[in-house]
Amino acid sequence: MAGARGRAPPGGCRAAGRGCAGPGRSCGFTPCLSLCPAGLRRWLSSPAAAPRVCVVGSGPAGFYTAQHILKHHGGALVDIYEKLPVPFGLVRFGVAPDHPEVKNVINTFTQTARSERCAYYGNVTVGRDVMVPELQQAYHAVVLSYGAEDSRVLGIPGENLPGVYSARAFVGWYNGLPENRDLKPDLSCETALILGHGNVALDIARILLSPLQLLRKTDITDSSLAALACSKVKRVWLVGRRGPLQVAFTIKELREMINLPGARAVLDPADFTGLENAVKDAPRPRKRLTELMIKTALDKPVEVQEGAAAPRAWGLKFQRSPQEVLPSADGRRARGVRMALTRLEGSGDSAKALPTGDVEELECGLVLSSIGYRSLPLDPAVPFDSQHGVIPNSSGRVEGVPGLYCSGWVKRGPTGVIITTMNDSFDTAQSVLEDLQRGVLDISPSREGFGVVESILRSRGVRPVSFSDWEKIDAAEVARGKAAGKPREKIVDPAEMLRIIGH
Repeated sequence: MAGARGRAPPGGCRAAGRGCAGPGRSCGFTPCLSLCPAGLRRWLSSPAAAPRVCVVGSGPAGFYTAQHILKHHGGALVDIYEKLPVPFGLVRFGVAPDHPEVKNVINTFTQTARSERCAYYGNVTVGRDVMVPELQQAYHAVVLSYGAEDSRVLGIPGENLPGVYSARAFVGWYNGLPENRDLKPDLSCETALILGHGNVALDIARILLSPLQLLRKTDITDSSLAALACSKVKRVWLVGRRGPLQVAFTIKELREMINLPGARAVLDPADFTGLENAVKDAPRPRKRLTELMIKTALDKPVEVQEGAAAPRAWGLKFQRSPQEVLPSADGRRARGVRMALTRLEGSGDSAKALPTGDVEELECGLVLSSIGYRSLPLDPAVPFDSQHGVIPNSSGRVEGVPGLYCSGWVKRGPTGVIITTMNDSFDTAQSVLEDLQRGVLDISPSREGFGVVESILRSRGVRPVSFSDWEKIDAAEVARGKAAGKPREKIVDPAEMLRIIGH
């Protein structure tokens, strides 16, 4: 059966039959309780009924939540549900293909999924195949960690013209997210405009301008690599509403962009006048980032030898807010963006961009909106704050619904890096552990977990994918990648994934 695991009885030793040293002796399988208060440690160490916990979403938030609960509760059983057949969420579909070191967290997540107290059920859409109240009947606690499945809209005329794409869709396209596999972005223009000054915006700029020989060694999809090979894009402008002191990208991503072979940075020194003094007392990361931008703006451009191809270029434009995506003469595609020039009111991260009344037009044939992701409501039974795109919660406890929790972007909004999500998820997991200890979560009535859910799914014609099934898909991707000199060749069609595992 998919996801079957051998479980010791509640309170029994998980190492039974695997070299357990016996009662009162160290066997190497005792959960680490060092982060828990003494009272919680004593309670977690005592025999008790096994709480069943369900996690919805198998990205970083889901896996880190599961990991913390398993590590700090020796009897908890955790099931992870995922709508796609394949796990790992934004680590697989969001992290840039040329950042393989960031994807190493997959090794940790794999260890969690292989635990005898954890099971993975892919190809299950919560909110359609099984509803949240049904999960609440099957589990003692349900944690929603399903991330942000949508993008913030610009809300300006012309944003639906051909040639305008959300960053989420474009990133999903080159990273093999099934829903974006047919995007086919038009890369026939010379100038691209990216709206936003975050790490995702820099990722996209880097992918658009990277030499093909660098991308060929990554796990970028074959179809997007072919499209980039035919790309005419030579210039990329990254445009933000505020100034250099408010950019959201980090120094690592900026340095990568500055050092990108065959591409030169175009930064206007006038944008940085007086900023060296302004950042003297700023936090060190902000100070170093600003100093690097200033240095890059003042560096003399490398002279191009006569007859050599003009290098690709990228640049940062500040204090410009998009007003309208301008259509071509025939109205069939984007030809540029009208920008309102802005002035800043206030300082630091809280500075607001206000229009000056002046406008300018930036010509481009490709517009990528990188102004943020947005979570969507999952189930009518779950409270949702549509204005902020989050589930209302306190330390991960969903307001007004005992036994329901949330972690990750759907808890706090789509901000931060993987370590931010890790800490956030540990915080939610700790709330679950505390509620178990205090009896807020009553585990005296036994819950059947996947036993109940499996019957529901079968009645609705849904076949879950186990983690061992995923490992077969993984092996197929790695084998295909090896033949092409890549780490893997991602399978982008869910139907093909299911065929590989015999579904």
